[in-house]
Amino acid sequence: MNRPKVVLTHWVHPEIVELLREKADVVVNPDRKTLPREVLLKRAKEADALMAFMPDCIDEAFLKACPKLKVIGAALKGYDNFDVNACTRQGVWLTIAPDLLTIPTAELTVGLVLAVTRNMLAGDNHVRSGQFRGWRPELYGLGLYRRTAGIVGMGAVGKAVAERLRAFGMNLLYADQAFLPVEEEERLGLTRTTFSQLLNSSDIVIPLLPLTDQTYHLFDRKTLAEMKRGSYLVNACRGSVVDELAVVDALEKGHLAGYGADVFEMEDWIRPDRPRSIPTALLNNTAQTFFTPHLGSAVDDIRTEIERYCAMSILQALAGEIPDGKVNDIR
Repeated sequence: MNRPKVVLTHWVHPEIVELLREKADVVVNPDRKTLPREVLLKRAKEADALMAFMPDCIDEAFLKACPKLKVIGAALKGYDNFDVNACTRQGVWLTIAPDLLTIPTAELTVGLVLAVTRNMLAGDNHVRSGQFRGWRPELYGLGLYRRTAGIVGMGAVGKAVAERLRAFGMNLLYADQAFLPVEEEERLGLTRTTFSQLLNSSDIVIPLLPLTDQTYHLFDRKTLAEMKRGSYLVNACRGSVVDELAVVDALEKGHLAGYGADVFEMEDWIRPDRPRSIPTALLNNTAQTFFTPHLGSAVDDIRTEIERYCAMSILQALAGEIPDGKVNDIR
């Protein structure tokens, strides 16, 4: 009996590869680089399953070129790079890991908040420059105690961020289309407000939203102008929720005090018009920015569990079962 073929688009922990090999033939990507689309298509054209990752953009053309595909197990939470409707039309399950990324992403978000408000990059550079001779009255930043953070989007990550920022003694606002139960607001120390009021009142604004037509460039020149002068913006959701060129302008004019990000517009492969690089003016502005290379879920044991969850959903689908973490229904 022929064993199913599973293609891994990126490097995966060896124990997860062995888990899949118990039931399938596995084509690995031993490198840590993203494969060019044409190379991936060549590998996947006879595949029954695909374990995919953030840099992969799966559209209808890709699916039609891989007619044997039964399931795409995406080792991620935000799936805007995957055409769900096309998967459904082609009879392909799409699964994600809905919960495992929440805590590490929240931790990284808090790290960005601390780094950008307390001038940690500038401080690190100063120490390494050889010019540091001991304490001086310089690089004063913004403390979190009694400051106001505004969280836009109160899903699982939003709640986890709120829980952690509350420990710093912050006042916490949130804006979301949905209302949290009163007891949940009280537990997290949250006050619900309008988006506009949140912008006007917050010292630090943190969008935690999926990328959709409605959230694309939600933080543009107009929105940034509504934020308090001297406030900070921290983005750990999707790059294109923020207009990076508008951020450059707001920083240069002194309206924004700082910008921290773990995600960038160039990563949103589903956008045909996406920029191909981070604006040079952002990269050069080391005094007001702090960036990390999409480290939200980059915790080794968590990544292993995400891959394991993804592998199990693939094996479930290949066995004719309804896979865990499904985001579409092909029954």
